[in-house]
Parts: sequence; structure tokens; C-alpha cells
Amino acid sequence: MSRMPVLYLSHGAPPLADDEVWTDELARWSADLPRPSSILMVSAHWEEAPLAIGATRQVPLVYDFWGFPEHYYRVRYDAPGAPALAAEVRGLVPEVRQDAARGLDHGAYVPLVEMYPDADIPVLQMSMPTLESERLFELGRRLAPLRDQGVLIVGSGFTTHNLRGLGPAADAAPPSWSAEFDEWADRAVTGGDVDALLNFRDAAPAAHIAHPRTEHFAPLFMALGAAGEGERRAVIDGFWHGLAKRSFQFD
Repeated sequence: MSRMPVLYLSHGAPPLADDEVWTDELARWSADLPRPSSILMVSAHWEEAPLAIGATRQVPLVYDFWGFPEHYYRVRYDAPGAPALAAEVRGLVPEVRQDAARGLDHGAYVPLVEMYPDADIPVLQMSMPTLESERLFELGRRLAPLRDQGVLIVGSGFTTHNLRGLGPAADAAPPSWSAEFDEWADRAVTGGDVDALLNFRDAAPAAHIAHPRTEHFAPLFMALGAAGEGERRAVIDGFWHGLAKRSFQFD
């Protein structure tokens, strides 16, 4: 079994499904990946300490958004649970506990619907127990052996995430703070500047505007830890309503 890559992706809101360009980018990305034995998702939308894993049987969806048209609340993603992966996680991170009722939030299922629409790969979601970059990086390092078991580790966030800066249209030109931060993030990730990324609040331009709160950048730290020293590249770039949808693959 070949070693699986690690992903950091910008997951989009539920209306991502209406964006033909972005959905095609996600579908083509997954088609180029080795088929995972299972998927471990770490989403910006599940912060819980102590560290927790979600449901492993009849995995429900968590419609953790408000004010959208009704059809977004009817989306289904009936992926099988991943009890074997849960056992592997416990072996690597013994302090993890299980929230057996916790399903996949939109940071997990929205991109998975586009990447693996058959919903035939076991999926397990894990919480972020902290937003501290170094602790998430170390968590990723502890989880890295899962890659040799065919597990696709995915950090799901958004490369810039300031909802007050949303543009009026999906193809709106990005504000300067979003473009500058996106360019910096691309250079830092592809250049392997882990120290700068872990200290991005001080190192990156417009960091406090691009991320008024850091939860959407935080899954990147976990991905960096699991990635090790392999090749790093951006697979998706561009902007959606002015926010950077840049997404990375670590081989």
C-alpha cells in the first residue's frame, strides 16, 4: 500500500455545490489521488477538548449553519463509519475519547460530497482540541503513521476567512488583505517555512484581518505535522466571494 498524501483544503460553505468551477477542481483532485482505505477529517467547525473522535456507526450530518435555503439541509452523505480507523487513532493518541453522537459538519461533508460522491469510503471526524499551532502540529506528527495504512488525513479550513469581507459575487475580486495573505501562505507552505506558518499571526501580512479568529487556518498546522518533509504544492487556488480557496497537497 502506497503512503497516502495529506491535504489541507478550503472547504467552502454549503453553496459550494453551486460553483461548477470549484466542484470540478475538487473532483479532479480526488481522481488524481490514490484511493484511501479511510478518511480522517479535521474540520475548523469542531473545536472540542479533550480531543475527541466522532461517530463510527451510522455517521449523521451536522447542519451547522443558519439562514440558507431549505435544500441545503436536505443534502445527504451516507458514508460508512470507520471503527477500525478509530482504533488506530486510539493506539496513536490514547487520550482521545469518543463522542458517538457527533456527525460530520459542513467542513467535512461539503468537500467530501464533491470529492467522493459515492460515499463508499469510511470517514471519521476528529476534533481540534486547541487552536495553538504547535500543539496541533504535534498532533499531526502523532497521526502521521496512519498514512502508511492508506488513511487520507484532511485538514479542512479556509485559507482566508473573514466573513465581513465577503464579496457580493462568487467571482468578486479579492480585497488586498485576502490576496496578500494568500500569496504569503502559498510561498510559506510550498517553501517549507513551517516556523513562519506556526507563527503566522506575527509573520504574515494582514493576518489579523484574514483570520480574525484562527480556527479556519488551524487545520493546516495538523496537516503540516502529518506531512513530514515531502513535496508540498498548491492544487487549487483563486478566490470565492473574495476569500482565498487555496488548497494544498503534501506528498
